[in-house]
Amino acid sequence: MVRPEGVEPPTYPTQNGVTYMFDMKNLTRLKKLDENAPETMKAFWDFDKEAFKAGAIDVLHKQLMAVAVALTTQCPYCIELHVRAARQAGANDAMLTEAAIVAAAMRAGASITHATHLFKE
Repeated sequence: MVRPEGVEPPTYPTQNGVTYMFDMKNLTRLKKLDENAPETMKAFWDFDKEAFKAGAIDVLHKQLMAVAVALTTQCPYCIELHVRAARQAGANDAMLTEAAIVAAAMRAGASITHATHLFKE
């Protein structure tokens, strides 16, 4: 890939000589999305807030679902934020462990069921 003139490569934080793309400070840049698409982002934030309100499913269980999905999608920001929210809603280590195991079972199950495509008649 050729970098356009005048465009500098991104910089990422380092720790013990290792460079990391993930940094929770990056979330401060979400305001750029809010500035560039205010109506759309307002709709997103309203939707997100509404989705995690208690309803037929309480906040704790919604956050445990979010942790499992975050582990499955492997989004470090989502993992960090939803583990924090799950703990605030009352999740303990055992609950988070089970959510992780469910996420792992879902990923593994998808691999196994998709393996049926290996055997065409």
